[in-house]
Amino acid sequence: MIVFIIVCYLIATKLPALQTIKPRLSLAEKGVGGFFLLAGLLAYIIGRSQHILLIELGSQVPVLLGALWILFGFKQSRPFLFPAFFILFMLPIPQVVLSTVTLPMKIAVSTAAEWITYYTSQIPVAREGVLLFVGQYRLFVADACAGMHTLISLEALGLLYLNLVHSKSLIRNSLLAILIVPISFSANVIRVVILIFITYYLGDEVAQSYLHEFAGFVLFTIALFLIITCDSLIQWAVKRAGR
Repeated sequence: MIVFIIVCYLIATKLPALQTIKPRLSLAEKGVGGFFLLAGLLAYIIGRSQHILLIELGSQVPVLLGALWILFGFKQSRPFLFPAFFILFMLPIPQVVLSTVTLPMKIAVSTAAEWITYYTSQIPVAREGVLLFVGQYRLFVADACAGMHTLISLEALGLLYLNLVHSKSLIRNSLLAILIVPISFSANVIRVVILIFITYYLGDEVAQSYLHEFAGFVLFTIALFLIITCDSLIQWAVKRAGR
């Protein structure tokens, strides 16, 4: 739902620029646009009738692009490429991918959280798989803490940030896009470490309350802070190298 609202906002901010445009469309633009529009509508019908959510939602991309190309052509529709691409973050992740990627990610996050806690505090912590033993408590690193969905959400946050700052530097954009993956991992680790401290000092009940009510907000706040910090460092390095 949040992704849908963001897509609508991105499209709405770019629509006023099209009101004064009277494009002269080529036959190729109309043909390609019509093909994408028809293909998208066909995919939507198939996905809707067969209850395949991945196809149903994915069809919105060619439908949007096809309609824009028919109405305004390739060049004038270029600002809408990012909103169309952002729709992909609405797509459900196939179970095969979730099963393959999520467990290694959870193990990596729980291992890093254990090491950081062990070497930076007096908290007795041990790990068995994705289960952390914190004093007398047991803390399970669930999919919500370090799963593929979280990684995709943070990737979307990073790309949205790049779009909103309107950066035209290829080096800056490329580096920050690459760094989003380790940033999301680091944010997840920090989130679990915070959860360990809360569990040990305030109890499991308080930790579970935090997990359900504030953990998501804390995660995205940390991730956004890391993204802005990395972006500032990249800009500083690029300016310094350009001297």
